[in-house]
Amino acid sequence: MNTTTTTATVAPKPPTQWQLFYRTFCTNKGAVLGLIILVVMILLAIFASVISPHSPYELFTGKEQLPPMFLEGGDKAFPLGTDDAGRDTLSRLLYGARYSLFIGLCATLLSMIVGISLGLSAAFWSKFWGKGVMLVNDILMSYPGLLLAIIIAAILGPSMTNTIITIALVCLPPFIRLTRATALVELQRDYVTSARVMGAGTARLLFITVLPNCLAPLIVQATMMFSAAILEAGAIGFLGFGVQPPDAEWGAMLGTARQYIQSNVWLAIFPGTTIFLSALAVNLTGDGLRDALDPKLKQVS
Repeated sequence: MNTTTTTATVAPKPPTQWQLFYRTFCTNKGAVLGLIILVVMILLAIFASVISPHSPYELFTGKEQLPPMFLEGGDKAFPLGTDDAGRDTLSRLLYGARYSLFIGLCATLLSMIVGISLGLSAAFWSKFWGKGVMLVNDILMSYPGLLLAIIIAAILGPSMTNTIITIALVCLPPFIRLTRATALVELQRDYVTSARVMGAGTARLLFITVLPNCLAPLIVQATMMFSAAILEAGAIGFLGFGVQPPDAEWGAMLGTARQYIQSNVWLAIFPGTTIFLSALAVNLTGDGLRDALDPKLKQVS
């Protein structure tokens, strides 16, 4: 008697949204590298008080403008040398990461919150309020970002709080434009009509129904703005409108070093390199997020 055995073929379970995101992001080696650099910088900033060999404010008399320890005349006690006042450069770079990254993060979050609110309201009330918001937005976008930041910083005065406000204002227009454009598309969809018929209020309609479907491009925009905020914070600090001495901030350190750039170039190289690496890391991470969050660019193997 013959027995026929049938084997049921079980279809593989389709990957979840998070699995697709993780897989697509990890295939972008540049994005992974950028994320690693960014995480390392954040950890160095958090544990600066533990890692730093010296206090960033401590003055070492007779040790002014020492070269890095791998150059002739360097001292092992100061791995990256000292500045014009005899303060340890490595310690000030580590503590400066706290100011630079904090300013960039706060400015990006502030501009994102205000920009999303204004963009959603401009899309919902598009006749008068929306036209007014976009008119002001177009005026702000007509100025070069750095020039506008310098003008606002000069008006508000030098301080960390004013620097955050300045950069947030400069980073605001792209968030308003992107949010409004995305929301206008979403407001025409059937699920929004259904929510209106069911009696959803304006706030619920905008922030609970529409906003979640607009977040993917906004998250990518936020990473790009974070990079721009770090660069603009460095530029404002370089010109003396940012964090004031003796506090350590990368842009301010670069501004102090400009008068010694011909004689002691390392004073400018190290803060300039940290600004470059942080901005590059955020940009690479943003590229990876864009690829992972954009369905058109996803490649499922």
